Amino acid sequence: MTPTAGPAQGDHRATYREVLAEPRFRLLFSTRTVAITADALRITTFSVLVFSSTGSALLSAVAFGIGFIPQLFGSLLLGSLADRLPPRALITGGYALTCATALLLAVVRMPVAASLGVVALVSLATPVFHGASSRLVAQSLEGDAYVLGRSLSNIASAGAQVFGLALGGAAVAALGPRRALAVSAVLYFGCALAVRIRLPRLEPGETGGTPGTPGSAGGDGGTGAGAGCDSGAVRASLRGAGLLLRDRTVRRLMLAQWLPVAFVAGAEGLIVAYAGERRFAPGRYAVLMGCLPVGMLVGDLLVGRFLRPRVRERLVVPLIALAGLPLLGFAAEPGVGVSSCLLLLSGLGYAYGLGLQRPFLDALPEDGQGQAFGLLGSGSMTLQGVGPVCLGAVAAAGTGTGGAIALAGGAVVLTAGWIRTWHPRPSPALFPAAR
Repeated sequence: MTPTAGPAQGDHRATYREVLAEPRFRLLFSTRTVAITADALRITTFSVLVFSSTGSALLSAVAFGIGFIPQLFGSLLLGSLADRLPPRALITGGYALTCATALLLAVVRMPVAASLGVVALVSLATPVFHGASSRLVAQSLEGDAYVLGRSLSNIASAGAQVFGLALGGAAVAALGPRRALAVSAVLYFGCALAVRIRLPRLEPGETGGTPGTPGSAGGDGGTGAGAGCDSGAVRASLRGAGLLLRDRTVRRLMLAQWLPVAFVAGAEGLIVAYAGERRFAPGRYAVLMGCLPVGMLVGDLLVGRFLRPRVRERLVVPLIALAGLPLLGFAAEPGVGVSSCLLLLSGLGYAYGLGLQRPFLDALPEDGQGQAFGLLGSGSMTLQGVGPVCLGAVAAAGTGTGGAIALAGGAVVLTAGWIRTWHPRPSPALFPAAR
């Protein structure tokens, strides 16, 4: 099946039923949803554990984002492996590695600095297995079905985050934070096992791979893995990343998907500290943090299900503005009710990404899709990690958490204005092929 959705597919609107009928997507979709639940449980529990130990808003924000920050470096150095190595081994190994990390945090009582270092080190490998998974999805779904697949993933991600937060609150209350981390390890292990058993050992023609590179002609055997981990993989990764980032179309589309999410994530990373500073009742931080993913879920469902592709593409800039404007209200330091509504509205704006999925896929070279998806995800995750740290520093410098969240909202609105300056009228291929 040709992985890239071409312009000829025009304004055809796919259905969620068509997307879920594809078995490979269904497996990757279901395991990723469970893994996101585990991520929400692990990240928020770890952030709460650090905040309760140190009382520092900055360290709490660092704990929230430390697993995101190094991912860009991992993508630059190792990203080509997503196209060179067998996807089943990569995806299974990724889930197994995150399982081991959560278990280590749960069992071993380390200093805060050491635990932050462990999470940062392991996150270097995340772009590789995420890129391999995204490449398989792009190979399995065509045209608007690919966009709907991303929409389903976003909806499931939002629902999984809400469930993970609820599960985290219940697990911490019933078991304590360290045992709650062990629960996340069990979920990761289940994902690794499901992928290893149910994802087929793909043949070379099905996995793709960069022509002429080691690993592009291997199954789950050992020759590709051995060759792919040498210095040639690093050189290929750096060369491929350079080619992608020098392409003006790809670069703009990546920045459009990175920046708004990074600023909103920076605001999200301060919610625990905001709730603490405002002396909200225990557990209210989980309610506030759940509002963003609920908004994301509703926005993606409405935009993905009811709007045609070209309408989604026209709404990219307005939806980005919607993600930022409500956050300005935090300058007034509202209570739980108003804060929840503002975060819910901000989450609705995340649906802007659906209008960028098809043109981004169209702009990618077919033999480098795995690295491109890994770079897209790792850049986003890194900036989402930097955002909370920077805004935590701003809050600590005297603006307060409410003021820092409002600054994040203003940055999102400015980003929408920048994208408006080069965002053209939608067409079957949204962006000009500027090379």
